[in-house]
Amino acid sequence: MKKIFFFVFLLSLLFIFSACENNNIKPGFSKNGTSGKISDLENITTVEKQEVTQMYEAVGTIRPLTESVIESQISAQVIKVSCVPGTPVKKGQLLIQLDARRLTTQLKQAKEGLAVAKNNLKQNYKSMDEAKAGLDQAKAAYSRTKKLFESDIVTSQKLEIDKAGYLQANARLGKSQEAELSSKASIRQSEELVKEAQIALGYSAIISPATGVVVERMIDPGDLAVPGKPLLMIQTSGALRLEANVREGLISRIILGNDYQIKIETIGKTVVSKIDEIVPYADPATRTFLVKASLPETPGIYPGMFGRLLIPVEKEKTLLILQKAVVRVGQLELVYVKKEDVWQSVYIKTGKKFGKKIEVLAGLTGNETIGYN
Repeated sequence: MKKIFFFVFLLSLLFIFSACENNNIKPGFSKNGTSGKISDLENITTVEKQEVTQMYEAVGTIRPLTESVIESQISAQVIKVSCVPGTPVKKGQLLIQLDARRLTTQLKQAKEGLAVAKNNLKQNYKSMDEAKAGLDQAKAAYSRTKKLFESDIVTSQKLEIDKAGYLQANARLGKSQEAELSSKASIRQSEELVKEAQIALGYSAIISPATGVVVERMIDPGDLAVPGKPLLMIQTSGALRLEANVREGLISRIILGNDYQIKIETIGKTVVSKIDEIVPYADPATRTFLVKASLPETPGIYPGMFGRLLIPVEKEKTLLILQKAVVRVGQLELVYVKKEDVWQSVYIKTGKKFGKKIEVLAGLTGNETIGYN
């Protein structure tokens, strides 16, 4: 009895499967129970054979057309960060405040050194005036003694003494002049130290180099800012562009200044862009060239988003049908094809979309008549 029941069960399953595989829809009926007559289908179209251009999709990232990476010129602890990503900033606006206590002390010391150098110069001026006065006296005494010696009034010993006094006075003046030059050099050096200290102190307040929007922040209060470490990134213009990597075999198809399509899947749009820059150097690791294309102003596009640069490769014939003629059942796709007076559901496989039409990769041969509602 159990065997007979099992046999009947198998026959029932085979009958169900055979019914499911029957794709013919006789006149007056369809699989969903609605009328399947030709007159019941609102629209009828034909599978078209067209020559379309195949596109290579170069993957890229959307970035600001102009951006500024803010870095510190000195090593100091971060005291305050006055912006977050998305904050609009103006040129000259304070962005980050660094600890300036050490720099303030250095500036004070440099100014004190400058004051000492200027005071030394004043002392050298006094010494030089004394040396000039002493030289004038010694020179006059030596000239007078020389005339008296020529008249045999004074001895040669007196002449030698006055000559030695004149030479010593002249040497003292020379030393005073050298000390003046040294003091002036010290003053110049101290002034440079003051300027350096003032510049370093100015670096403790990091300001915005241009008007824009903060797009990334890589520092927080308490962190150590060092030269070469990015702190903030500012988008200094509203324009965006796509930076895509194009394989070396297709770089000859990219022409600077020409328009190309860019597909942005996140927002479901394809926009027209112009090639602004082609970096004439291939990455040895990926064998690709970096291509930059400007984007038109499009709502919903932000830096860091994903995009594809569409590069025309070659033309080939393909089958196209209207997208609305495709019936989707789960992951399956089918169309209703007219064969004589019978509508038959045919499973197909679709490919790329071309406007309102879609490519048919398998299931149709061309010139078939299909219907849809």
